Amino acid sequence: MTLTQDLADVSVATTVVPRPAERPQALVPRADLHAAAAELHSLRERVRQGPSPAATEAQHAKGKLTARERIELLLDEGSFTEVEPFRRHRATGFGLEDRRPHTDGVVTGWGTVHGRTVFVFAHDFRIFGGALGEAHAQKIHKIMDMAIAAGAPLVSLNDGAGARIQEGVTALAGYGGIFQRNTKASGVIPQISVMLGPCAGGAAYSPALTDFIFMVRETSQMFITGPDVVQAVTGEKITHNGLGGADVHSGVSGVAAFVHDDERSCLEEVRYLLSLLPQNNRELPPAEPAADPADRRNDALLDLVPADPGRSYDMRAVIEEIVDDGEFLEVHESWATNVLCALARLDGKVVGVIANQPARFAGVLDIQASEKAARFVQTCDAFNIPLVTLVDVPGFLPGVDQEHGGIIRHGAKLLYAYCNATVPRIQLILRKAYGGAYIVMDSRSIGADLSFAWPTNEIAVMGAEGAANVIFRREIAASDDPEETRQLRVKEYREQLMHPYYAAERGLVDDVIDPAETRAVLIRSLAMLRAKRESLPARKHGNPPV
Repeated sequence: MTLTQDLADVSVATTVVPRPAERPQALVPRADLHAAAAELHSLRERVRQGPSPAATEAQHAKGKLTARERIELLLDEGSFTEVEPFRRHRATGFGLEDRRPHTDGVVTGWGTVHGRTVFVFAHDFRIFGGALGEAHAQKIHKIMDMAIAAGAPLVSLNDGAGARIQEGVTALAGYGGIFQRNTKASGVIPQISVMLGPCAGGAAYSPALTDFIFMVRETSQMFITGPDVVQAVTGEKITHNGLGGADVHSGVSGVAAFVHDDERSCLEEVRYLLSLLPQNNRELPPAEPAADPADRRNDALLDLVPADPGRSYDMRAVIEEIVDDGEFLEVHESWATNVLCALARLDGKVVGVIANQPARFAGVLDIQASEKAARFVQTCDAFNIPLVTLVDVPGFLPGVDQEHGGIIRHGAKLLYAYCNATVPRIQLILRKAYGGAYIVMDSRSIGADLSFAWPTNEIAVMGAEGAANVIFRREIAASDDPEETRQLRVKEYREQLMHPYYAAERGLVDDVIDPAETRAVLIRSLAMLRAKRESLPARKHGNPPV
């Protein structure tokens, strides 16, 4: 009998009680340890290869890698340690008792990324379509518990068909355990979900509870109810990708933070993101030696940003000029594009950048932009990443759709996130900063540690034209030349209340700086704030707007 058969079968040993005059004979092993070790390695290799070459070929034919191939791309070479590779389900009925493959359709363990510990689980679509059953779920529960206990990031490589129907409610309970652990780990360790295949029904909620979601075009989809159900209920006909594909979730719903054309580039970007995140909420993000001089001037900014507040420009070019080596990782690049959120380094230290984007809707804040920025602020604050906010905002987007859609509630999410953040926070006002949007974009009044402004800044309740129209409405209407009177009053309002030093005179801006010195000023300020320690009031938790 082989070791493989031993693992599959349960044998009953018969104990023989020796006569008093006799000594019990030593048990005779069926094979020596060399043979047992060889059998172990043979079995381990069969587990590693998967169910069959045909199943692997079918996976590759779909343009998808196997679970182990994905893990090899994610982790440093040779660093993976697997947990429970020989696990099998114990379910019966519907033919399951005759199909008990090792791993039960999920590979779990830990390794390193850039030398730092990372935990991972990967669904193996070749086994039960990656569907989750009791044993499958328990393996994930274990690795999640290990990640939380060890204080290390958790990456899930998702390619599964949802709950295993043959196991009924047991499979659903398995998802419940995953959701509970996702929530327990939230804000404690970084959680990253990589969507590499279908994810339907309740299975979609685990990625939604994590910090970042990656998707791959054409091969990954996420939805609660699939196209067939949608058509049956609503009559709408739509494809899988049209309903829940990568471009839909990266550009329309905002579910996915990153989208890629292939698995290799996707997993490489996951590695890059991990290099910008701390291991847990008790550590700082990893710093790197900076080749880019801390005192490098930004003379290019003098030409990149027009002085006229009505002219557009691309804020990405500003960020690129300021940060180390012009490199930054933009989050939700295709969703709510009127605000930018990015991770970058200044003098080798990781920072989170939130910026209005004048090239899109003039950088106005709306429902989606508020949600996007609020989520990013919360994530950075949870993982000790300082915040730099670049402000060029004309206000909140007016309109019936925005008001009825809850712009008050959604805008308050961003306000709450900033007010609740305890990491170092620096505001930089490039040009206009009007109304409530100025306050919400991390002004001194809501707790920014430092506020700087360029000499082109305009901070006011509203633009000069709108303000003059309100304040001098009767005078303008009664004038013999209303337009001339209006222009005079606009000029008067701008000179009295919107000149670049008005806020600085009142202590609402700490300094007005030369744009060419922006990088140096930010780096010096962040160095001073690095030791900042701030505690929130004792409470169970806050009650943010949702």
